Amino acid sequence: MIETIETDAGTARVTWHEADRARRVLALSHGAGGGIEARDLQALARVLPAHGVSVALVEQPWRVAGKKVAPAPRTLDTGWRGIWPALAAPGLPVISGGRSAGARVACRTAAELGARAVLALSFPLHPPGRPEKSRAAELLGTGVPTLVVQGGNDPFGRPEEFPEGPYDLVEVAYGDHGFAVPKRAPITQEQALEILTDGVARWVASLG
Repeated sequence: MIETIETDAGTARVTWHEADRARRVLALSHGAGGGIEARDLQALARVLPAHGVSVALVEQPWRVAGKKVAPAPRTLDTGWRGIWPALAAPGLPVISGGRSAGARVACRTAAELGARAVLALSFPLHPPGRPEKSRAAELLGTGVPTLVVQGGNDPFGRPEEFPEGPYDLVEVAYGDHGFAVPKRAPITQEQALEILTDGVARWVASLG
């Protein structure tokens, strides 16, 4: 099911992948350079409904409008707030999530929106080559259970660069910012995505 939602930042779109007997909703938004066709978002939408999780893939208004460049973080947050009532409408606990810029939005807004937890895929800890420009405060300040899933070779922050904090972290070895693994890697692309989906499914189950 595809749902169109009007927000103060423009028209957003939600593509639902519903579980038969859903116990919670996982809302996932895309990054600043792509849409919901990202391999990690699609993998979770395929796998999680079988675990009792309805997955809502959210397209921010700028993406729906066909723009090539994401707006400022404040505008992204405004769009996410406007989408939230539709995500909460089924009356189930909502896990707020996204990849890259979408992960940052989820972290920044989780507490105010009443998210059950946060899933941060490819959290951009810092711009490539600029570790001094850390965004760790956003990740450490969610106020709710948080899972980071990070590629081992992510130029926006490798797992070993992340500070200690009240969150869990799953590493997808050899993965880049989009969880792509090199052909020479000892794991296949399919195996890399299985690490991701298995890790998220286990974590969601642990939330009770």
